[in-house]
Amino acid sequence: MNSWQKRVLEKFLPQRFPILRWIIILVLVLSLISCGEKADSQEVSTGYGEKLPQISQISKQFSEISPPSVIQELRTILEVYQPQVTIVTPQPDEVFQDDKVTASFQVKDLPIFKDPELQLGPHLHVILDNQPYIPVYDLNQPLVLPDLSPGTHTLRVFASRPWHESFKNEGAYTQTTFHVFTKTDDNNPDPKLPLLTYSRPQSSYGAEPILLDFYLTNAPLHLVGKENPNNEFSDWRIRSTINGESFIFDRWQAVYLKGFRPGKNWVKLEFLDNQGNAVKNAFNTTVRLIDYQPKGKDTLSRIVRGELTAAEVRGIVDPNYKFAPKPTPTPSVEKTPQIQPKVEKQPIPETEVPEKSQIRPEQPKLEVPTAVPSPTLSPTPSERITPAPELQPEVTPTPESTPLPLPEKVAPQPTKPRFGGFFNRLTGKTPTPQVTMAPSPSLPPTLPEIIESPAPKIITPPAEPQPEVTPTPESTPLSKTSIPIQEN
Repeated sequence: MNSWQKRVLEKFLPQRFPILRWIIILVLVLSLISCGEKADSQEVSTGYGEKLPQISQISKQFSEISPPSVIQELRTILEVYQPQVTIVTPQPDEVFQDDKVTASFQVKDLPIFKDPELQLGPHLHVILDNQPYIPVYDLNQPLVLPDLSPGTHTLRVFASRPWHESFKNEGAYTQTTFHVFTKTDDNNPDPKLPLLTYSRPQSSYGAEPILLDFYLTNAPLHLVGKENPNNEFSDWRIRSTINGESFIFDRWQAVYLKGFRPGKNWVKLEFLDNQGNAVKNAFNTTVRLIDYQPKGKDTLSRIVRGELTAAEVRGIVDPNYKFAPKPTPTPSVEKTPQIQPKVEKQPIPETEVPEKSQIRPEQPKLEVPTAVPSPTLSPTPSERITPAPELQPEVTPTPESTPLPLPEKVAPQPTKPRFGGFFNRLTGKTPTPQVTMAPSPSLPPTLPEIIESPAPKIITPPAEPQPEVTPTPESTPLSKTSIPIQEN
């Protein structure tokens, strides 16, 4: 031990007992926290506001999973209800002198209805004896029970959510026993013993997980049962067997299971006492056959698979709810922008029409060789070589004539006094800068008329163009010689 360590010990040695005390407290706190974390790690939230033991793989084939998210969200909306169910008819111990009995019910604090589109809603599960339950969505229509066998019968009724999970509050369940013609010992459960009422699964399913649900009567809560160790039902359990695989539940609540095989599956529920023995009471052991066909198209299957949102199916828990977002995503809005570009494309052919009209001046190409040589240029081809730049200004006002010299040179010859300029235009050898300004102003207005019929006017008066050229001062040097035509 060095001197520094000695000084530290000498300084803190008088306080060693308080330090040990704080160390012990710290160790205790840490141990408590670790124990709490260990306990929490063995629990999982069910989405119903309570903790349950974490059960993933409950057997070789089946596993328990949390409820679908849409069902969890819709369940919170129904938590405000505490339904109170009453059987109006038949009355307890009533004897009927007919094999057909009419049953009617009353329900308080829960709307009973069926959404017309989704075909789901809060309803009643009505169980005659131990037969599969009958759903009731309309309290105004009495339920007729036909072809009843003579003897005693029991009617059990409880409120159910749209996805067939039972309400488990006090007053949500009721039962009555009546007789047809006479009393018997059948279908008459002992009111002093716990009673198990099978609810789901039942009928057919189109998606997993599948709900397993039941109702318990006269079964004490486990916390209350532990206070009375002599009670043989204080540690009750529910044994479920599906397709030969068994697992046990020690809690009363809905369970969602996965692992069913496509096709027929059988399910068995039993109520067990503290020693794990089945309690002998009417209806405490029930077996049902279900049909599982994946990819079902019904509303419940689509909810379980997550194909529908809570907003889309909220109508099954609220009769006054109307899903507004349905009209907004209509495909008609997407079609409107496709129509607009079609309208814009329509004026495109209209613009092309005038362009085609401009091509019409090309038609005189056939008339140029016939009409031009006939009047004066026919006598001597040598004279055609002589240049005549004076009347070429007529070419410049029409830029269209540059690519097509022959048709546009025909255009400036509608009138008789301008034959000289017409022939000069046909001599495309001379450049445009040699143009003079003499006869140009009169020619532009006459261009459209020349395009229509230049040939006939040129052929008829052969001798007239020469005298008319003489009065023009610029054409005098050309009087002695004829104007040549350029041959292409």
